[in-house]
Parts: sequence; C-alpha cells; structure tokens
Amino acid sequence: MAPAPGWLLDLGSDPQPYARAWALQRDLVRARQAGAIPDVLVLLEHPPVVTFGRSGKTQHLLVPPDTLRARGIDLFEVERGGDITYHGPGQLVGYPIVDLRAMDEDVVRYMRTLEESLIRTLAVFGIAAGRERGYPGVWVGGAKVAAMGVAVKRRVTMHGFALNVDTDLSVFDLINPCGLGRPVTSMRRLSGPALEMSRVRAVYAEEFTQVFGIRLGAVDRAQVDAALAAAPAI
Repeated sequence: MAPAPGWLLDLGSDPQPYARAWALQRDLVRARQAGAIPDVLVLLEHPPVVTFGRSGKTQHLLVPPDTLRARGIDLFEVERGGDITYHGPGQLVGYPIVDLRAMDEDVVRYMRTLEESLIRTLAVFGIAAGRERGYPGVWVGGAKVAAMGVAVKRRVTMHGFALNVDTDLSVFDLINPCGLGRPVTSMRRLSGPALEMSRVRAVYAEEFTQVFGIRLGAVDRAQVDAALAAAPAI
C-alpha cells in the first residue's frame, strides 16, 4: 500500500512560544477532524517552559512557580497524558496531528509507533535506545532521552514527544521529570559534540514517514494558515 499523503510543518530553530504552538495544534486538530487537511507533523523548539499533563502532581514541581518565572520559564497545565516535563532550546519537539482511524483507533499502538520512530532516529546517530516496560518514552541506560505525552480528540492526536538533542539538562533539576524520579539524558551527552539539530530534524521526519506510512510533504506556515482559514467549522 502506498504511503498516505501528509504535511511536514517544520518551524525551524527559532523557539516558538508554547501558547502559540498549543493554539496551532488545536486549530490543526479541528481541521483534521473535518477532513480539511491531511495528517500533519509539526516540528519545533520551545523557549523554556514547564508543562503539567492530566496526571501532573504539584509536588513534582520542586521549586515555587515564582522561581520559574524569575528564570524566564513559563508554566502551563495542558490536556496531554503524563505528569510534568520541561521543554526548551536544544530539544526537538514533535506534534503529530494524526487521524487514528488509520491505526484502528488503537492509542497503545500509536504510542509504540511513536516510540519506534524515535528509537530508529537515535540509531541513525549510533545511539542504542529502547523502551522500558510500564514507562512511556525512550530510554538509554536507565535515563530518559525522549519524553512522550499525547491527547486524542475525536480520533485525532495532539501533543507528542520531546527529544533531548542538546538540551540544558540542569533545568530538569527543578522538576521530578514525569514524576518518576529517574534521570534524563541527551543525544549530545550520549554521542558527543558533532551533532546538528537540522540533521536530527531531517532524520526524524524520514523515520516518521517510514514507521507511520505517511508521505510527508513540506508546507510553510502561510500555507497552513490558509488551509485553516478555509476549513469548515465543526
């Protein structure tokens, strides 16, 4: 079967404010639910931000919220699964907006496939990563290199993953990442300094295409905004 067509919206290395990207996801989900757009993979980086998922516990934020604000770190509560996590520069964030009917509406299958796309990406860079039973995400030697948390709205996914490429890992000391009390790591720490984010982005897009069977065509923000403006209200 030929891959289904999809869009790749790569917003580049200019960090995208979390609130703006969150609003974009919601608009994309509505358009996908209406059948006005194909599946979309959004790739971006965020300025420093801490987010709580649906199972987030306030005690897993290890400093007062004012401390985050003083350090220029935003704080959001969102509808994704999971607990607390951090996003920031040097981290590749991916938001797949995917109609799960192509996967028989199987959320567990979707999560395992998303993990596989990350595991294969890391393998291209010589990093042997894998899963840990009972703990979503991607792990290397007991440390998490990619976190995952998704939401599904009327069969369409939003939120996604955060892959630590060259992230400032010291910021994770402000939280108990995912509420697990487990260490985090990065591709830079695992593979050394010869690592370019642009290359990681390109490799990830290719691996996503392979494991999801979605043929990604690059679109820019203007094309997406035009499609969203034309999408019917639902």
